[in-house]
Amino acid sequence: MALAKTPVQDNAYAAALALLERAPLIDGHNDLPYVIRLDAKAKGDVAAYDLTKVHPETDTDIPRMQAGKLAGQFFAAYVPPNHPKPAGFALAQIALMQNVLAKHPKVFRPGLSAADVEAAKTEGRIALFMTIENGSAIDNELDALDAYSALGVRLMTLCHNGTHDWCDSATDAPRHNGLSAFGKDVVRRMNRLGMIVDLAHVSPKVMHDALDVSNAPLVWSHSNAFTLCDHPRNVPDDVLDRVAENNGIVMATFVPDFISQASRDWHRPAKDQYGKTPDGMDYQKAEAEIVAKSGPRPTATLAQYCDHLDYLAKRIGYDHIGIGSDFFGGVAPEGLEDNSTFPALIAELIRRGWSEEHLEKLAGGNMLRVMRAVEAAAER
Repeated sequence: MALAKTPVQDNAYAAALALLERAPLIDGHNDLPYVIRLDAKAKGDVAAYDLTKVHPETDTDIPRMQAGKLAGQFFAAYVPPNHPKPAGFALAQIALMQNVLAKHPKVFRPGLSAADVEAAKTEGRIALFMTIENGSAIDNELDALDAYSALGVRLMTLCHNGTHDWCDSATDAPRHNGLSAFGKDVVRRMNRLGMIVDLAHVSPKVMHDALDVSNAPLVWSHSNAFTLCDHPRNVPDDVLDRVAENNGIVMATFVPDFISQASRDWHRPAKDQYGKTPDGMDYQKAEAEIVAKSGPRPTATLAQYCDHLDYLAKRIGYDHIGIGSDFFGGVAPEGLEDNSTFPALIAELIRRGWSEEHLEKLAGGNMLRVMRAVEAAAER
């Protein structure tokens, strides 16, 4: 990773900074907890990692989150597919996030509701929302959702890159033709608890099943438009056409292979038929072989990312889109290298003619509406 370059200092960038001073910005997905856990020196120790300093080797730390004008951040308790102890792993990640809150109370406040984002904006802090990325973390126990909710978890991604006991993944062989009966009960229980159902990573059939079952808005916390880039993690048009009716939101992600068709195609030799890295593959060796055969990896760009936002806005409306970076310490698009680049994103959209109203909805207004609706559904 490299630090983001200084953005173009024009009128659009100045307007973007001014907009983000008054409008809350929410990022729907970031894997910082897993980055801290994998760090060779910190090994999961938040104090040893030291979030107060800039980490040029990755993309997320307090100085750059503040420079990016964030008011709300959804951090993931990522659980690797097929992990032998998924609940324990998820709980360890939750504990790590609680440690971040404890060590940096002047920077973060606990994120438990939409009201916490608004309060954080007023206070000059960031509302930290804890999420689970991979529903295998409940160990096939519905009541585990109640326990996670009590711990402060407010969103769960139903699966990750592997199909598990009740949910088919977008990047694995299907076993349930979508959601199993138990999987549908998971959606219903999450509705009752006021926990956001996240459909990033799930198969299109699961998306349709959840849309059929849920009585609250659904979220795709880090997915793009399949029509512009045919990665299986992106959302197909027949699903997009149901998002507005559900009052949900698709939060476009920064992952290069989900933005750029050229990047997606370049990577195909290192992926299996479902679009994921095969178990046991030496990924660095595989990428080196691709470079030797096809040349350097094509670069995804901020402009291409904004093409996805333009497409989504036209297809499903400005009320149903958001931002879900999926920063995870890996390769990022040119112009979206780290947490400091959110104003540059808003500036690019200003140059494209987006109105202030639409930009405020994209930045955080739409996600706040979804959060309130999920909270209201739970009260009912």
